[in-house]
Amino acid sequence: MNKTVNVIGSGFSGLTSSALLAKEGFEVNLFEKNSTTGGRARQFSENGFLFDMGPSWYWMPEVFERFYNQFGKTTKDFYDLKLLEPGFRVYFGQDDYLNIPSSYENLKELFENIEPGASAQLDRFMQDAKVKYDLGINDLVYKPGKSLMEYMNSKVILGTLKHRVFQRFDKHVRSYFKDPKLISLMEFPILFLGAMPKDTPALYSLMNYAGLKLGTYYPMGGFGNVIKAFEQIARDQGVHIHTNVPIDKIEISEGKVTGLRMNGDEFKSDTVIAATDYHHVEQHLLSPQHRTYSEKYWDSRVFAPSSLLFYLGVKKKIQNLEHHNLFFDESLEEHAIEIYKTPKWPSKPLFYACVPSKTDPEVAPEGMENIFLLMPIAPGLTDEEDLREKYYDIIMKRLEAHTGEDIRDHVVVKKSYSVKNFEKDYNAYKGNAYGLANTLLQTGPLKPKMQSKKVKNLYYTGQITVPGPGVPPSIISGEVVAKLIRNQ
Repeated sequence: MNKTVNVIGSGFSGLTSSALLAKEGFEVNLFEKNSTTGGRARQFSENGFLFDMGPSWYWMPEVFERFYNQFGKTTKDFYDLKLLEPGFRVYFGQDDYLNIPSSYENLKELFENIEPGASAQLDRFMQDAKVKYDLGINDLVYKPGKSLMEYMNSKVILGTLKHRVFQRFDKHVRSYFKDPKLISLMEFPILFLGAMPKDTPALYSLMNYAGLKLGTYYPMGGFGNVIKAFEQIARDQGVHIHTNVPIDKIEISEGKVTGLRMNGDEFKSDTVIAATDYHHVEQHLLSPQHRTYSEKYWDSRVFAPSSLLFYLGVKKKIQNLEHHNLFFDESLEEHAIEIYKTPKWPSKPLFYACVPSKTDPEVAPEGMENIFLLMPIAPGLTDEEDLREKYYDIIMKRLEAHTGEDIRDHVVVKKSYSVKNFEKDYNAYKGNAYGLANTLLQTGPLKPKMQSKKVKNLYYTGQITVPGPGVPPSIISGEVVAKLIRNQ
């Protein structure tokens, strides 16, 4: 009889681990508390607009391709992948912005025009970043993070020493570039990792290589089509997917999981994978004696930001915006301090605007725009409607000033999403949006473990454990936990 694996959560890590284990002959059930699969990568539609609710940056396409190839598929079997040109735009002030080209040669020319000598420095930076990317992808991120011994081979040791993997990221960037705009551009990918540049190891210059050298892509139809691809593969392998099923308790006997309880029913389990919020599982689904980490431990962790999001349907086309737009017209350092050091609603927030209708005609009615706005905030903040509206006005005023367009009077769909929603929909600790920050002391084996120390057949995957936040890391996390279980 095949062993039964029950998976909690249908985001990328849950779907990945489910599909891979079903392929190996395991009987797999996947349980999702919401009405649709995808976790943070869900979609919703309203009045002809189709909104991605979470991820919008498609980087590291080879991670997706690697997953599809394991099932005899390729990306092209599921959706069209478009290289964006420009990759994104960064606003530094009124009529002061940079379009970041997809061509590396054009990017070098841009750097040289801003800072003489920066083209050669960019080459040196990217050569180093490529080594870190290859080291990370091939030798680090596909490890379960059980202990430091996993990383004790000559290639990894020599690579970390030679390429200053654990140097502070801010110092690493400033050893190559002096211009404030270039520094901001090189530091911005770190925002996806959930920590200030001075608290992030230089290993993550691999993100610069992924975004600036390999390019920024968009899956036509949005990230919902990527989730549909993962779900289709899982179902094709025989995974049983159950939606609208919140888990109430993990049943344990003699130190082993025996089943999952929901709505008074119990699903028997030989193994359970928690592809959902680690803190929620430990503090709410397990009895105290079965918890690996205390409430004090979780409170001491550095979590990635939460976000204030707005999904807008606009009844007009808007000039002076690209697909991805970063608004760095205020201080990055000040905003970061108000997220990580003195948590509060930001004084002068940076924000991000995604306009997928610039690329994809299917996400908005003809002649209209689909806009996704994101403002990073500290997790755990008081989240009230009047605060959301206050920041909506702040963001929209600046957006209108930069574009020279009246936008607010043309909004026909408006939905906000923030701390309370992350808590309700994903049981996210303190309403965090991205998981656990990739600080030096929360990297690799210093993250919460994939395998429970107290319950033999209970595993964790996703953005709280290795390798960390983001879609490609979540896919990798699902692969790693599947391999762990397969090899038991």
